[in-house]
Amino acid sequence: MTKNSQRLASSFRDPSGFLFREDGVLYRQVNQSYAADYDLLMESGLYENLTKSGLLIPHSEVEQTPLEPGIAYKVIEPALVTFVSYPYEWSFGLLKEATLATLSIQKRALKRGMTLKDASAYNIQFVDGKAALIDTLSFEAYEEGKPWDAYRQFCQHFLAPLALMTHVDVRLNQLLRNYIDGIPLDLAAKLLPTHTRFNFGLLSHLHLHAKMQTQHADKAPKEIAVKGGMRKEALVGLIDSLRNVVRKLTWEPGGTEWGDYYEITNYTDVAAEHKKEIIAKWLEDVEPKTVWDLGANDGTFSRLASEQDIFTLAFDIDPTAVEKNYRQIKNVKEKNIVPLVLDLTNPSPAIGWHNQERDSLMERAPAEMVFALALIHHLAISNNLPLGDIARFFTDAGKWLVIEFVPKSDSQVQKLLQSRKDIFDRYTLKDFETSFGEYFTIYEKVSIAESERFLFLMERKA
Repeated sequence: MTKNSQRLASSFRDPSGFLFREDGVLYRQVNQSYAADYDLLMESGLYENLTKSGLLIPHSEVEQTPLEPGIAYKVIEPALVTFVSYPYEWSFGLLKEATLATLSIQKRALKRGMTLKDASAYNIQFVDGKAALIDTLSFEAYEEGKPWDAYRQFCQHFLAPLALMTHVDVRLNQLLRNYIDGIPLDLAAKLLPTHTRFNFGLLSHLHLHAKMQTQHADKAPKEIAVKGGMRKEALVGLIDSLRNVVRKLTWEPGGTEWGDYYEITNYTDVAAEHKKEIIAKWLEDVEPKTVWDLGANDGTFSRLASEQDIFTLAFDIDPTAVEKNYRQIKNVKEKNIVPLVLDLTNPSPAIGWHNQERDSLMERAPAEMVFALALIHHLAISNNLPLGDIARFFTDAGKWLVIEFVPKSDSQVQKLLQSRKDIFDRYTLKDFETSFGEYFTIYEKVSIAESERFLFLMERKA
């Protein structure tokens, strides 16, 4: 191992291989124990089929020194994913798409004599507007009569959260932050309403599955496999059954505070268009490669970046707004924007083994440019965050900052103050410029037409 080589902290569970970086380049070591399965993946046509359809990220075999030469078979360089998101950050639509993609991958694998040996939601990312598998080593040769080893994991990572989001509350995908290997099926069964037991698919794949797990908790999975094995036709039938169940799980976005924000906002048409013109110009001037839109709502302003071929993450706390954004993305087949659910005051933490298995939000920063539009008053007034603390946060989030200052006199701020005492004497335009000027160089300040709001273009100080 050279001084510039480092194994990824999240890549340790699979004996088939692991990810490592050297001089900033990401590689995957394929171990000798996986040699036969790797060769089958490449020779069976499965790799070509999946990569051409966008269901698997491609890779190149490279002449790179392995990190652990004694057990290495090959080193491959996978195509890079611009941003790694996690299931508890996904909208309902993103999770459902990832679920159906996993089932499609498994069915294609079976046709070519292979099977998914794991079904982790963390192996799926969104690339060029589609759900794609990022773990090349997730496949193994199919053995006739063997049940699907990843069935339970699939139900915990995909089916259980989707069912809870459909039948209980869409916010229950946040349980995935607590359960890194998926929502326990017994917990999902307890939380689901009684009427789901009359749904044959949910009864068999969740309720009865959970009961069997509980009854045989002291036995290894192989001991509770179906007697006599499972023929391939039955396994294909299982995949089709799961797909039918998943397709029927639906959620209609609505009934939240910010889901129809742009229908009730106080912007005039002139103000909205002026705001778009300013931001579009700054994007052309700076030419960032990545943009994080924090508080993006349905992505109206995010698209100013994504439509310039800039990879854009559209974060919002409201699941309805994020779902509406997702549906627009799918309707017009956009490729450069990913909508994610995020509470900025309680962002995704580092979780898993040694708190290093899944990165926190800020460990996945910085973006080249951050949008903070109609956001500052929510942070400063709704959440009592001092302006200086907010400014420090944005220095970690990105290099360039496009931020909108909304004064107290604005009707949206007045709504926030209706139900609380005004203790925000230091929430003024002057205080804002002083606080942010300590951490950023302010290049431009523009008054938005027909409003009392200001847009700022800033760059983080070295």
